Amino acid sequence: MRLITTNLTEDEVKPRIKELVDALYMKVPAGVGCQGFVKISKDEFKNVMKEGAQWCLKNGYATEDDIEHIENRGKIDGADPSAVSEKAVKRGFDQIGTLGSGNHYLEIQVVDEKNVHDWDVAKIMGITKPGQVVIMVHCGSRGFGHQIGTDYLRQFLDVMPKYNIEIRDRELACAPFKSPEGQAYYKAMACAANMAFANRQVILHRIREVFSRVFDKTAEEMEMKLVYDVAHNIAKLEKHTIDGKEKTLLVHRKGATRAFGPKRADDLPDDYKTIGQPVIIGGSMETGSWLLLGTDTADETFASTAHGAGRIMSRMAAKNKFRGEDLLKKMEIEGIYVHPVTMKGVAEEAGGAYKDVNVVVDSLEKAGITKKVVSLRPIGNVKG
Repeated sequence: MRLITTNLTEDEVKPRIKELVDALYMKVPAGVGCQGFVKISKDEFKNVMKEGAQWCLKNGYATEDDIEHIENRGKIDGADPSAVSEKAVKRGFDQIGTLGSGNHYLEIQVVDEKNVHDWDVAKIMGITKPGQVVIMVHCGSRGFGHQIGTDYLRQFLDVMPKYNIEIRDRELACAPFKSPEGQAYYKAMACAANMAFANRQVILHRIREVFSRVFDKTAEEMEMKLVYDVAHNIAKLEKHTIDGKEKTLLVHRKGATRAFGPKRADDLPDDYKTIGQPVIIGGSMETGSWLLLGTDTADETFASTAHGAGRIMSRMAAKNKFRGEDLLKKMEIEGIYVHPVTMKGVAEEAGGAYKDVNVVVDSLEKAGITKKVVSLRPIGNVKG
């Protein structure tokens, strides 16, 4: 998840929302199998795997300020391209800067004046006024990470008997972390995470280009700054206190995201050290999203919180219940312009297929693991 601010207002953007979203659709390829504009060799792709968003900084797609505002500065240590199959490389090396499909999106949002809970904190993160336009991006490592997962799932199924591991669902295939197979997977997974950081950074580069062309201003003039980029569906080595002792743990965040509070200031950008980590919670293209803040209480959940509203309906059930064409018309009446790849994709991502994001966010705050800052309502969406 990634959130970008602008100094533009809804009044400035809304009259050009169709032009803007259509231009973003053209510049940020979406859908299954789409290819990005960054053309590199498979050999150079190894550097992307190792360096993540820092590769983007060296190649003109990022600023130092961008890197400062990415989890782990956009690079997971321990990545080893030799642990990645040739098939995964083939699926990933030409997909940098692409949105993909499923629940991935690029959304133009507006700061909801009815739901600002902490202006002081919001201003530290660059949100200074009601009606301010921001951009949210949700995407990952595309077919590259998916293939890595598939490769190691098969390998783990073969080696589990050796480690006396039994499971009820093959999707839970695993191996001990310190085993050769476990270490190989961690090194490959780090490669996928780094590709995802680079992918979202290149998308930000394209977003800045599109906004500059549409509004005839530079990204600097529009104050297009990265609030934060945080991963989910990842495993990371982190220090946590267990029974009064600090230990290094492997924290799996599947359907979860990091939520560091102020006491973990060493792992946060300078401007967030006193307030905690921004947490980006996606809702749906109909209902909007939230910007939250991590808390020190989140240590009870290993510094983790939810990563989004979460589905209440399978994709198949959603397709059976909703029609993409009807949803597009309904959203346009409500002031939301969506440019999708397919109508099937629209139906799968209907607001009714998801939990109420406001209820989810309320639950997270009551649990003490995140704090509400501001809600963000959609006005335009590129739907993968």
